[in-house]
Amino acid sequence: MTSPVNAISGLGARVRKSITGLGAFMRLAGAILVRSGIVLRRPRLITHQIHFIGNQSLLIIAVSGLFVGFVLGLQGYYTLNRYGSEEALGLLVALSLTRELGPVVTALLFAGRAGTSLTAEIGLMKAGEQLAAMEVMAVDPIRRVLVPRFWAGVIAMPVLAAVFSMVGILGGWVVGVKLIGVDPGAFWSQMQNGVDIFNDILNGVIKSVVFGITVTLIALYAGWTAKPTPEGVSRATTRTVVVGSLAVLGLDFILTALMFSN
Repeated sequence: MTSPVNAISGLGARVRKSITGLGAFMRLAGAILVRSGIVLRRPRLITHQIHFIGNQSLLIIAVSGLFVGFVLGLQGYYTLNRYGSEEALGLLVALSLTRELGPVVTALLFAGRAGTSLTAEIGLMKAGEQLAAMEVMAVDPIRRVLVPRFWAGVIAMPVLAAVFSMVGILGGWVVGVKLIGVDPGAFWSQMQNGVDIFNDILNGVIKSVVFGITVTLIALYAGWTAKPTPEGVSRATTRTVVVGSLAVLGLDFILTALMFSN
């Protein structure tokens, strides 16, 4: 049986480890921001990473958005039909995607696909001593490796969220208008009149940018601090998905409370 002293000591050690890890995370984030000037001097580095992060994730984002739109179209119609408001189906689908599901689901998929790729890539570079070789050759690995990947993730995430929402709206239109028979004019007019650019679309973009910064930093930190072993890289990729997903959901609650509380 564990004594109270040992339990308190163990709790203190875990708290200290968490605080130390948070400090290291913030230091790495600060170092990335300070060294971000290379993006302006060598833009090809970031365009290559945008292709790797964004284009490689586009298919899963588009397919997921399409099926989420299908589901929203069905569930939204069944719910609105009880109150005789089927014409508002377009508004329901658009608000659900632009405000909430677009940024959040995209961020979760981004963490599972692009985040794990970034973590595994950097972890393998560390295990293969490529990062150490860069330091020997007087090349800053943070500036050369981490900075382009960070800004590529920040740029790609809002674009992917916009694609998700757009394809999801088309999916809701296919189900609601083509399959169920909702009036197409009412579907689009209700959407256009009810969706506000600043309160709905802009807030969704802000969410996606925040999620992109958070998930990308978590992925880079997990790879940067991974143990240089196959098991260490495996644990780092798992940690990226778990911590990134929880961070997205927690930040979503905070941002939603701040944006839509009025």
